[in-house]
Amino acid sequence: MDVQKVAGYTMLIVCYIVFSLFAIMGIVFYDDVSPWVALVASIAMFVLTIIGLRSAGSSDHARARQSNQTLDLASKTVTFMRQGLDADSAQAVCELLLPAATADAVAITNRERVLGFSGLDRENHLPNSPIQTMSTYMTLEDGITRVLETSGAVGFSRESGKLKAGIVVALIVNKRIVGALKFYYRYPHSLGENQKAIAEGFAQLLSTQLSLSYLQQQTELAARMELKAMQAQINPHFLFNTLNTIASVTRTDPVKARVMLREFATYYRRMLENSEDFIPLAKEVEQTERYLMFQNARFGDDAITLHVDIEPGLEMLKMPSFMLQPLVENAVGHGRRDDGTPLNITIKAYRTSDSVTISVSDDGVGIEPERLENLLDRESETGMGIALKNVNARLKAFFGAISGLYIDSEYGKGTTVYLNLYDALVDQSIDISDDEVGGNSAPALESSALKASAEAHDLQDII
Repeated sequence: MDVQKVAGYTMLIVCYIVFSLFAIMGIVFYDDVSPWVALVASIAMFVLTIIGLRSAGSSDHARARQSNQTLDLASKTVTFMRQGLDADSAQAVCELLLPAATADAVAITNRERVLGFSGLDRENHLPNSPIQTMSTYMTLEDGITRVLETSGAVGFSRESGKLKAGIVVALIVNKRIVGALKFYYRYPHSLGENQKAIAEGFAQLLSTQLSLSYLQQQTELAARMELKAMQAQINPHFLFNTLNTIASVTRTDPVKARVMLREFATYYRRMLENSEDFIPLAKEVEQTERYLMFQNARFGDDAITLHVDIEPGLEMLKMPSFMLQPLVENAVGHGRRDDGTPLNITIKAYRTSDSVTISVSDDGVGIEPERLENLLDRESETGMGIALKNVNARLKAFFGAISGLYIDSEYGKGTTVYLNLYDALVDQSIDISDDEVGGNSAPALESSALKASAEAHDLQDII
């Protein structure tokens, strides 16, 4: 309890005691003062004191209730502001703000049009209609809050004459004015510093939420552009090596060469199609199997064997495309032994609560400790060599900073790379029954990459 409140309580109690003493003295020293009058006065003072004490004590509850309402409103508006400033989000936010704004109408605009309007005279302020008032254009230019105390200052046409006062506040994202928040009132006497502070507070809240939305959009855009840059690196070496391998196979096994050529076309088409979207984990594994098919054709049918062990139900987990192949590519490029020993690669996926961990392991040569320390800082190499740091950056961009890539390697024995997709299942409706997860995990889907996908399906169609 703060000092001011203690002082207030003390003053009320002292006043009550003093008043009661004067009442007693009046009864003792003045015969014309009725005891009943003094008693009634004393009771009245007691009631007033209690009311004062309860009013003082209720201020904490009022402040707490107001804080909770503000936090609840902020939580609701951020849901809509996350999608940016458009007609749907603006209209929803106007309807949320109106009860809390102590205004008769609330409007949100971008730099050209009214995006949302709620409250009195809504029929004359339809969404996506042009901005009508000069005061709004002025605030959009200079960012200054304007308090409009007359109908002329508000600037509406005669048909919109119900609203005779208003406050216009700029919405600012990254130091750029992107729109305006407007509170309108039926009567000018409704205006005051309190209303101005409320309007500016809500404008600051919406500006902050829009800034966060813009930052998230830019982060995801950067991740997509980085993916495209990584895909562009595929063209030179991998393209020519694979085509040369197919040409070589054509002379010894034409049927197999035709299968490889078809799968190579599918491989590139899927890569271009998936550059913007999340794809199911199963499709990401399929694409990785195609990649290993071409590598096996180059190094020998038994050079690389892929094992897949995915927890039942996670096959449809949505994840950014082109996440697994860079890890498998690193295993092939840096894990294969010089003596030609076959390389085993295992892809596992399992969940812990709402998060998912995907691992790519190999039994290759491993990584030297001195290289392991700064491996995530290494630049991409040529051909299919995509730096692990790019995968790490994309994971964090899409699943948050707590997500990421972790490496465990023992030189001479092999390497495991873990992808932690934090809260990956929160917004995904993946049905995993208790029967499926209660027992052992799904049996490993073991396949040689050369035998996986292509040769197994529809071979008759191309003969």
